[in-house]
Amino acid sequence: MKKTIFMAYGVVAYLAFFATILYMIGFVGGFGVPKDINDGAAAPLGTAIAINLALVLAFAVQHTIMARPAFKRWWTRHYMPKPVERSTFVLVASAILALTFWQWRPIHGEVWRVDAAIGQGALYVLFALGWGLVFYSSFLINHFDLFGLRQVFLYFRKRPYTHIPVKVVSLYKLVRNPLMLGFLIAMWATPTMTAGHLLFAVAMTVYILIGIQFEERTLSKELGDEYRAYRARTPMLLPVPRGAAAGANETNPGLALAGDE
Repeated sequence: MKKTIFMAYGVVAYLAFFATILYMIGFVGGFGVPKDINDGAAAPLGTAIAINLALVLAFAVQHTIMARPAFKRWWTRHYMPKPVERSTFVLVASAILALTFWQWRPIHGEVWRVDAAIGQGALYVLFALGWGLVFYSSFLINHFDLFGLRQVFLYFRKRPYTHIPVKVVSLYKLVRNPLMLGFLIAMWATPTMTAGHLLFAVAMTVYILIGIQFEERTLSKELGDEYRAYRARTPMLLPVPRGAAAGANETNPGLALAGDE
């Protein structure tokens, strides 16, 4: 009975993530959703900034704390069964994002506006490429493990969880964090940048840059010289050459955790 409950819980958490990420695309892009980043009840500027930053901070704190190994060990030892730990992480993150979409206060005023059709088209293509990069990168590091489905499925089948052996392949030969690069592109690629959208983009960029540092320090401590060598030769976000490229079959022990932040 427990394995069925855990499996159902994992599926619900994954569906919550999928619905949330689809809504986020429309929320940031300004299309196809009931309330986007420039919609909602108006508020005084100071109030709007405070509420919006608090929402992003809640997401950042949840991601940073719940992704740390020490928290995971404490959490699964005392409260959370290991098979659903990742699903719970995903479900809480989805709930905070949903709260952000609901409570976000628009801040009007254009920072930039691109009126030329070719410029708008280019930015929308870049926006789509950013989200495509997010999804593609997640499958490179095993999408279903990243979002908790593999863990509950293995438990349902009475199989022990095993870490997936991963390689430095495709985009991970160019940058260490292609998934986060995709998010950054998607946040900034817009033909009309309002003050509220700018606040969201800046706050998420700051969080991503800080979060990567936390994650990579953890990986360096846990995985040692091999990860540090990968980190030294591979750019963090921008594909600027930093030495010899990784070989096609070289193991990258950090990829399994690359999306935790």
